[in-house]
Amino acid sequence: MDATLDHVMMRVKNLEASLDWYTTHLDYEEKERHEADEFTIAYLGPVEMDEAGAMLELTYNHDGSTYQTGDAWGHSAVRVEDVYDAYEELMNEGVKDYRDPDSCGGRYAFVNDPDGHEVEIVQRDYGARWSLDHTMIRVEDVDEAIGWWVRKMEYENTGRWESDTFANYFLSPRSAPETAMDVELTYNYDERTYVMGDAWGHLAVAVDDLHEGWDRLMARHAEEYRSPEECNDRYGFTTDPDGHEVEVVERTPNDDSLFPF
Repeated sequence: MDATLDHVMMRVKNLEASLDWYTTHLDYEEKERHEADEFTIAYLGPVEMDEAGAMLELTYNHDGSTYQTGDAWGHSAVRVEDVYDAYEELMNEGVKDYRDPDSCGGRYAFVNDPDGHEVEIVQRDYGARWSLDHTMIRVEDVDEAIGWWVRKMEYENTGRWESDTFANYFLSPRSAPETAMDVELTYNYDERTYVMGDAWGHLAVAVDDLHEGWDRLMARHAEEYRSPEECNDRYGFTTDPDGHEVEVVERTPNDDSLFPF
């Protein structure tokens, strides 16, 4: 099952402020926008985005909703050539400091976007600058979570890092280029539980054929959260063992629009 990560969706309180932040500081461009009566969706990504690269989806609800961040979702991470140079550049632009490189062992850093979403800066020698490298979610049973991504989505466990109190596991789409976005699972040894919140929406995976991909997930006993039939055959949603929503969306090279509406 070819299910490369397509995008990560976050809800924002002020769409224009968020667009300005990502286009100014991460050099993103707005790829496409969908305006509905009750909400607006905008897809963003680097100008020179790799074909296998993932996008950021910003959802703005017109009713002035506020959101609970929760702690079940951790952050999105973006790639740079040099973490110190990139961090200094962002600080000079007035971006809010969260965790500088020195406090992270010189390996990465963190900043916050206008809604408080955490953005990790990681050093990579591949992919477009500021392109999405991974998204981190916290899980309560790491063996079950890894098994879900391996069994349901055919991902590979490609990396692990352990400390005295927690472990990080990286899962990658099988046979995908290294520029594809990964999933990072964080497991804390104290067996804490997490609040999902609603500021973060979902991860999305792209498949060649929506119904074929969905049928394969159902055959593997994935949760039927919102079937394609319930979504006018435009997409479907399943959930992982921790309740994180995963959208399944069809992508073909000749799509006229990123939106299946």
